[in-house]
Amino acid sequence: MAEPVALFALAVDAAIGWPQALYRRIGHPVGTFAFVIAFCERRWNDNRLSDGARRALGVVTVIGLTTLAFGIAFVVQEAARHLFGRWSWVAVGVLAFPAIAQRSLHDHVLAVARPLEAGRLDAARGAVGMIVGRDTAALDEAGVARAAIESLSESFCDGIVAPAFWLLVLGLPGVWAYKAINTADSMIGHYEPRWRAFGWATARTDDVANLVPARLSGLLICIAGRGGWRIMLRDARKHASPNAGWPEAAMAGVLGVRLAGPVSYDGVTHNKPWIGEGGADVSAADLHRALHIYRIACLLLWIIAGSVAWAL
Repeated sequence: MAEPVALFALAVDAAIGWPQALYRRIGHPVGTFAFVIAFCERRWNDNRLSDGARRALGVVTVIGLTTLAFGIAFVVQEAARHLFGRWSWVAVGVLAFPAIAQRSLHDHVLAVARPLEAGRLDAARGAVGMIVGRDTAALDEAGVARAAIESLSESFCDGIVAPAFWLLVLGLPGVWAYKAINTADSMIGHYEPRWRAFGWATARTDDVANLVPARLSGLLICIAGRGGWRIMLRDARKHASPNAGWPEAAMAGVLGVRLAGPVSYDGVTHNKPWIGEGGADVSAADLHRALHIYRIACLLLWIIAGSVAWAL
């Protein structure tokens, strides 16, 4: 049996997450990536430079950041193997679990569902504003619920399946290199004029890194919810992202609702296509159903991680 590092990391994250007390004291490891990315962006994303130069500097940024994350994690992993021998997988699992966000994602979405269910719409808007980038001040109950379900679905890939996948494939260096890429994508991998050239390499690298995990995420959601296959296969490509549409369409199909549609960012409405069938009047009950499916999908991922360790 191979070392069950991924299974152990998933279990630790589900049990304790990243405690707020620890976050207040030392922050989170991805904060280091954010610092490096922000430094490079301030120094090199100069609008006085040509788009070609900014794109080249963006390539240097993503290569440098990924190499740094991979290299440090590789050295740490080898040191753990040298120090702890046959039990090094426990140390590696402890070092890997902060890259996974099962508990954090669940708790953040639950913090939306509870006030929404109690009719406290303003509190639900505030909670969903913590996990989405869209304008939330004018969202009705259905808009809040849709936003939370979309975030839950997409983050199931970015925050859980993809880190676990790269941990299984490349060990500790793989999971932290992925987190570096994904953090950069969330900060600079945007289409707006400020980031379009400089963030191009980051966005494309993140697309490649999530290619398999996104489809695996949709598969797990469909299995967990016992359906959704037709909608996933039909609507996944309606999403602007080549990857995010897979888990989102799967969740829409399982729940029998419509997600996406018109959404406002910084006061500007974007007419995104609808994903799924059925009503757009999504409720707190649908959000709780989505959380139930999410928990089952996470459990299925545990089974995959344990099976891979057993098979190898």
